[in-house]
Amino acid sequence: MPISGQAGVRSYHESLPGRMGAQPSEDLEDSSSPALGGMHGSISILDENAFARDCLARCLREIEPRDTIGAFAGVRQWAEARASDLRAIILLCASGAKSTEQVIKKDLAAIRAINPEALCIVMSDNESPDQMMDAIEHGARGFIPSSIGLEVAVEAIRLVRAGGTFIPASALLKSRSSLDQAALRKESERGMFTARQAEVVKALRRGQPNKLIAYELKMGECTVKVHIRNIMKKLNARNRTEVAFLTNDMFPPETDRA
Repeated sequence: MPISGQAGVRSYHESLPGRMGAQPSEDLEDSSSPALGGMHGSISILDENAFARDCLARCLREIEPRDTIGAFAGVRQWAEARASDLRAIILLCASGAKSTEQVIKKDLAAIRAINPEALCIVMSDNESPDQMMDAIEHGARGFIPSSIGLEVAVEAIRLVRAGGTFIPASALLKSRSSLDQAALRKESERGMFTARQAEVVKALRRGQPNKLIAYELKMGECTVKVHIRNIMKKLNARNRTEVAFLTNDMFPPETDRA
């Protein structure tokens, strides 16, 4: 059963080893309590997994006793019970790529339609850099992967409440690495052609006939045919159309213009 309110936090404190004789009620009223960096409000956990959301709610109540922590099965339940809090933190929990995509594409929009000022954070076990950036583009103020610890997650929530945006540095590094690898692959693919063959490929992609290619590149038409034959052999292409298709990633459209 999830703990609710101050009494719930007090009973949980008293049940912990080494806490006997402590006065948790006084601790909770201490004005120096660092609840989310000194800023208090509400944190709503939206997760269809009852066990996971109740565990997270219990942890957050223990760490941030002066915040109002709510746990809901989904957007509809949250919308029915929500308090009017412009500084509300909404934790949208998902498991798997498909569920995460639904949270990003549907749930984020639904929450922002109800409360445009809500600070939404996606929490997921899917650590795709593309999905993380997609979440930010759709209005999320953070993306917390399940691989990080509770302390880091709490600091991420604090950062978002303070006005920042949280994305794990590891995700940005993976994204950069993927882009670098793609660039190297394209460079390698371009290297399969000589400079003259590359010019012929660009002309083929523009749909130019051999005679025009020969005129523009100042070579004989027979030489053009030899280049095309060698290009098709390297690509294992059967015709000019396949050459254009197979070189689509090597020669983006903007580089085909004269």
